[in-house]
Amino acid sequence: RTTMKTLRFISAEAFVSNAEFARKSLGAVAHDLFPLLFKASYLLEQGEVIHDLVENWPLFDFNMGKLLGATLDYQEDLSHRTCSVCLENCLTGLRDYVLNQSSPYMKKLKVVDLTGIKDVEVQFCKCKKTMGRWARTQLLSKLCSELLAYLQQAQCNPGTFEISISVLIDLFVTERNYELVVQALLKKCSCPLKICCVAFRSDNLTLQKFFYIIKLTDPSLLRKLEIVHNVHLEMEHLEILFNNIHFPLLMSLTLPARTFNVRRFTATDEQMLTNIGEKMGEMTQLTELSMSFSILTGRIQKLLSPLKTPLKMLDVSNCSLNHADMAYLANSFHANHLEALDLSGHDIPELYPSTFFKLLSHCSSVLRSLTLEDCNIQDTHVNRLIVGLSPCQKLQEFKFVGNPLSSQALKHLFTFLCDLPMLKNVEFPVPRDCYPIGITYPIDDASVCRFDHQKYERVAEELKLILLQANREDVKASTPLFGSYDAAVQETNNELGAFLIKSFKETLEKFTASFNKMS
Repeated sequence: RTTMKTLRFISAEAFVSNAEFARKSLGAVAHDLFPLLFKASYLLEQGEVIHDLVENWPLFDFNMGKLLGATLDYQEDLSHRTCSVCLENCLTGLRDYVLNQSSPYMKKLKVVDLTGIKDVEVQFCKCKKTMGRWARTQLLSKLCSELLAYLQQAQCNPGTFEISISVLIDLFVTERNYELVVQALLKKCSCPLKICCVAFRSDNLTLQKFFYIIKLTDPSLLRKLEIVHNVHLEMEHLEILFNNIHFPLLMSLTLPARTFNVRRFTATDEQMLTNIGEKMGEMTQLTELSMSFSILTGRIQKLLSPLKTPLKMLDVSNCSLNHADMAYLANSFHANHLEALDLSGHDIPELYPSTFFKLLSHCSSVLRSLTLEDCNIQDTHVNRLIVGLSPCQKLQEFKFVGNPLSSQALKHLFTFLCDLPMLKNVEFPVPRDCYPIGITYPIDDASVCRFDHQKYERVAEELKLILLQANREDVKASTPLFGSYDAAVQETNNELGAFLIKSFKETLEKFTASFNKMS
């Protein structure tokens, strides 16, 4: 599908397509045309023109999400293009905006917002090189440190030191870029480019480093906090975090796997859980909570009931919820507001079928994303599932891989899914009849690929044909065997793998040392 362009946008493309001419002519360009030329340059990947546009930016703000989003001149949203050429030139142009003493424009820029950039799996960038969230964090931190070092050494115009630009960004910090980001945050008061962390993701960090850097980010501005892989945060650490740091604007909180484990609870732990719930209740903006792979059996109410605002997103996948937990969720004030729900890893048909469908009915008018992976949904449950999903007319995403469904049941389900008008993404399981007889669910990682691939491809084509015949080509259907695409994991998988190997090696060494002592 070709997106319509106005004559203005076509003219802008023609102007920037000749980089040398465009760069020489910027001094004669009206201020209000800079956003138009920026989007045209981004579309054509004219890196040098992007650099010069940003270096001479004549407006008060520079918002990447708005600049690249749908506009009257060109409806296509380019904010999902994380083209390395474009983004690098954009950031170096920002540095040179500070240093440029001969710009024909008075320096008005006060706010740069980089948070609207979206990292997605499929990129249409011509250079095929992308700059993800981690790399953007790395480059901006590096440029801020270099800029400050240059200003301290060179004879600059005194006005340069009066420039103060807030740069809103989603920081992604791991062991590999930790020192660089820390230095940039420590010096931000002196640097004309002020890093303002709106969202923070931490992977592969020691607790000591995490606690140190989170204070440097200015938690009062933080809207999203993700503490994900290889940050060994347990309940007592979480209590310390909430007792010592205030997050007044926090809207989204993702905790690492196994933060909670109620199987070994003591009276002290019960009090700690109560304290954590109360602290979360003080976060009046909190609407998204993810705590997968914790063991929360019987404690959901204690943790969530202090919240004063309803949750819009809840991920309690693989949290060993019991009937009381599901009954609380179904009857809580959160139920009518849930737009995204992940209950993966729970045997829904066996443990709590009626309360689950009650929860689904309460959130059906607003639910956009539902994930039910490895939930033991079988052929006999499909009709009831269809009845439960029928009111979910706003559902955009449905993920249910890992369930023992036959090819026939999947076809029946897909015929129904065609009637959900907003649906865009479906992740379905490999049919049960594609696996050898006797396979047990949930399928372990060693066996997950041992299915009849030719038969699966035939079934997948039949499912896509059902969508095609219903004029639902807009629905993407896939089977991600090892989980959905995660841009952050994809970008740092080498570091994550090295960290896991190191941890495994250290565990083996401790085991060997203990064994030798016993011998």
